[in-house]
Amino acid sequence: MPTRVALRRLLPYFRPYKRGVTLGLVFVVAASAAANSIPALLRRAIDAMEGTPQDGDIWPIAAVMLVTALIAGAFRFGMRELLNSISRRIETDLRRDVLSRLLLLDAAWYGRMRTGDLMARLTNDVQAVRMATGPAIMYFVNTIFGALFALIMMVRISPSLTGAALLPMIGLPFLMIKLGRAVHQRFESVQEQFSSLSVRAQENLSGVRIVRAYQQENAEIERFAAAGEEYLQRNLRLAKLNGLMNPGFALLAGLGGAITIGLGGRQLIDGTLTIGGFVAFGIYLAMLTWPLIALGWTINLFQRGAASMGRVMELLDAQPLQVRDNGMGALPASSGGRTIAFRNVWFAYEEPGATEPRWVLRDVSFTVPAGQTLAIVGATGSGKSALLDLIPRLFEPQRGEVLLDNVPIQSVPLAVLREQIGYVPQDTLLFSETIGTNVAYGIDQARRMMRDGPVDTAEPITHTAEHALPRGDDVIPEVIEATQIAQLADTVSALPEGFATPLGERGINLSGGQKQRTALARALARSPRVVLLDDALSAVDTQTEAAILRGLRGALSGRTAIIASHRVSAVRDADWILVLDDGAVVEQGKHDELMQRDGRYAQLLRRQQLLEQVEAA
Repeated sequence: MPTRVALRRLLPYFRPYKRGVTLGLVFVVAASAAANSIPALLRRAIDAMEGTPQDGDIWPIAAVMLVTALIAGAFRFGMRELLNSISRRIETDLRRDVLSRLLLLDAAWYGRMRTGDLMARLTNDVQAVRMATGPAIMYFVNTIFGALFALIMMVRISPSLTGAALLPMIGLPFLMIKLGRAVHQRFESVQEQFSSLSVRAQENLSGVRIVRAYQQENAEIERFAAAGEEYLQRNLRLAKLNGLMNPGFALLAGLGGAITIGLGGRQLIDGTLTIGGFVAFGIYLAMLTWPLIALGWTINLFQRGAASMGRVMELLDAQPLQVRDNGMGALPASSGGRTIAFRNVWFAYEEPGATEPRWVLRDVSFTVPAGQTLAIVGATGSGKSALLDLIPRLFEPQRGEVLLDNVPIQSVPLAVLREQIGYVPQDTLLFSETIGTNVAYGIDQARRMMRDGPVDTAEPITHTAEHALPRGDDVIPEVIEATQIAQLADTVSALPEGFATPLGERGINLSGGQKQRTALARALARSPRVVLLDDALSAVDTQTEAAILRGLRGALSGRTAIIASHRVSAVRDADWILVLDDGAVVEQGKHDELMQRDGRYAQLLRRQQLLEQVEAA
């Protein structure tokens, strides 16, 4: 992507800070002007020393030089304070916008991206963009105006000497364009390899148990070392360009210095140039040399920032496959559960390049009356999870429609729709927070602030408690009740700090069953109208499962629930049962009716009982 196109996308991020940016750039120009006036004052002082100098000729100039240096320093402090702090704010805004976009994208998009790559773009690439929005702009403007002021002063001293000293600079534009493009390409290559390196590290850290179990430590170390070596080589190729760019600029400036010594010395001997003018010209030439070197560095920063912004734009411009939040209607008022209906629903995951859809759900139709419980059973891959994902609109069906209280869910705003739902997905995810924070995750801040105060957890509550409450000074009633229903109270009580106990990444210090119960408590704590459980009890033992189901019967009273499970024991008491096979409904009815038919449902139950007998043997 061209540099200007990528960097142009940053303009909206500057608008909130345009006053600060303008003032900062004014400080840059003022600092350059003040700094360039000092050699002119030095020229006057040196020329004043010719003949018989007097103190009155020197001290005023020295005082002015001191004041000018102080002013230049103050302006330099101000420009750095303003422009660098604004670049940090832009970095924060950009990172926030990227994360906001990522949270809107669908699961199919994430299936095409790697976590390590996303993390690299959110960190390393955004940092490179920050350098382009702050230091690069500041030094670029300082370079331009510093060189311009120095050039004006040089021309005032000797136009002919200035023209001769600048003669080697004719090749500068060619060098800038040629090396700038190469820097852009090589930095993109470096960032891509950094993403691959991040992916390798992330996969090894998240899968460290598997690596150890299969004794693949040495193999993974070798793979990481190979990726690291490639990252090193790409950085070295970039460093070679940087090593060529700055010395190239310095060489051109050095040639100008040699011309100044030769030609300027001749003018000094001829008397057409004073000693003060010769000294000042040399200082101005040196001041012109630094902008040339800085120009190469700023071009490098801009090229890096453009390369990284191109990668960040891929995230900002990413669009979900389904239409998002197009709802304009509202759900009817209700104090209980919601009626859920599927009408001839067909669904297939989007597969880029596929000519024919691979249907996961086929012509599925059913209705769950408000306040009732529907169970969905079927073998692995039968479409249970896909069916549940359609209700909160994590995906959209290609055909048919899903209704909530006879309102198509596409016409309901996403925030309104998902506020009604408590969802426990098949893959349990816990955050690296306390267990109490994880359970309270779905409860919005406004509801928390409306509470009268923290619950006294030293005494058990009487309406649902079978055990004394776990510790935690700021635990709210919904969290406590949901924890007890999910049979998690004993687990929390046994933790060192109760509800305040921090969990490791993805809840690593909990067992699989404890994680599932925590996720179940999280769904119940927000008191949803609709509860979706996707094989939420697969990791708990049958005794705990029975206790949870007893608690759920009371907790789900008045709520609409859909429970998907491969365990028939978890769904036998449901009001209605659907049996899925290859995405289609092959049986439905109550438990006793389905057993009498001796069909797919009865086969699943017998298979489960056989497995339990084998495990118990």
